[in-house]
Order: sequence, then C-alpha cells, then structure tokens
Amino acid sequence: MGILDRHKVLEKNATLLLVASFAVVTVGGIVEIAPLFYLENTIEDVEGMRPYSPLELAGRDIYIREGCYVCHSQMIRPMRDEVERYGHYSLAAESMYDHPFQWGSKRTGPDLARVGGRYSDEWHVDHMTDPQSVVPESVMPKYGFLLDRELDGQYIGELMSTHALVGVPYDEEMIASAQADFAVQVDPFGDTDGLLTRYPGAQVRNFDGQDALTEMDALIAYMQMLGTLVDFSTFTPDASR
Repeated sequence: MGILDRHKVLEKNATLLLVASFAVVTVGGIVEIAPLFYLENTIEDVEGMRPYSPLELAGRDIYIREGCYVCHSQMIRPMRDEVERYGHYSLAAESMYDHPFQWGSKRTGPDLARVGGRYSDEWHVDHMTDPQSVVPESVMPKYGFLLDRELDGQYIGELMSTHALVGVPYDEEMIASAQADFAVQVDPFGDTDGLLTRYPGAQVRNFDGQDALTEMDALIAYMQMLGTLVDFSTFTPDASR
C-alpha cells in the first residue's frame, strides 16, 4: 500500500482522522508550551532597553488613541525582505514595557518599529499635518490638530503608577519627578541631568517647533525613539534561547 493509499484510509475514516488530528495538535502544543514551565524568563536582557520617559509614554497613548496601530505594525519579522526594508528583526525585549503591545495585524502603511531617527522632526510635523504633501500616495488622514492641543503632564505620574502595577519598573523617584521630566524633555536649555539619568538616551529638544508643549511634541518624541534604544552594531543574540 502506497503512501497515498494510506492517506486515503485516514481521510475516509472520520474517527481515525479526528484521533490523528488530536495527536498532532497535542504533540505540537506540548513542544511549544512545556518549555515555558521551566524557563525563568522568556525575554532575554538587552542592553539599552528602558521604560518610556514621561513624554514618550504620553506620546504612545496619543498614538494608540488616534488608532495609528490599525495601519502600522511595530514588529519586524526575521525574514530577508523585512530585514532589508525595515532593519534588524524585532526583539521580544523591545516590547517588554508595552501595555498593550503594538505588533499590529496589518500594514496599510510601513512598519514603524525602527522609524526613530529616519526622518527629521520637521518631516514628521509635515507628515502629520498633511500626509500627502510628503507621501503623495498616502491614504493617512490629517492630524494637524495635534499642534493645537497643549499638554501639561498633570496626570502623567498617575499613568506611570498604573504601568508600574503591571510590571514596568518605574520607581518612586521616577514617578515623583514625572511632571518635571515631562516638561524638560522639550527644553534643550533646561536642567536635563535628572531626566537623562533616569531615561538614558532620551532625546531632548523642541519637537514641533512651537513654544507650547503639545500633543504633537509627545507623539514625535515617542516615534523618534522607536528602535533607537538597542545598539544593533554590538548586539549578539543569546544562543541559548
């Protein structure tokens, strides 16, 4: 009896097919799930990763509020076409402080996992204000109103405290300094020593070019840090995982 004949027997016997399917799913499930019970941590430690600064965290909330995740993913798969277009494949550690994560389910626009530093702040302002002015084929709506919405960070400490409840390592000093750190990140002439100690690599500047601190500042601060925390020129994957 050839392999096709044996397969025919399986297809014609509903009970046998059900049992075989259950066995395959069971073995596959055990192989995938069992290791999780003895691994202390499924996310490797990666140098450079840190929680979001208060301004970046506020920008991320605006990103979620406006539905940016619906059209843009933040997960580069380890496939040649993805890596050549977007950069190094995404690491689990890069999403360890995301609640919820922004992996996405489709890409109407490009993946944004490595968008930080690829464009100037001015480009982002133009893109948000009139997307078609910089990407003629874009179907993205306009978000120029973000320039008119001022932020004072009044409740940013409470937001950070909430994230701390689910495991983000915001300590008491970070939460106590939240509002000051929030404001100083857009002031290149301010005292940023504390901010940079608590959030190494945080970018400090006026992101939208206006005097007031706006939602546009926060959103661009968030986008400009995406994919910039890990130095992939020195990163070596953990071969034991």
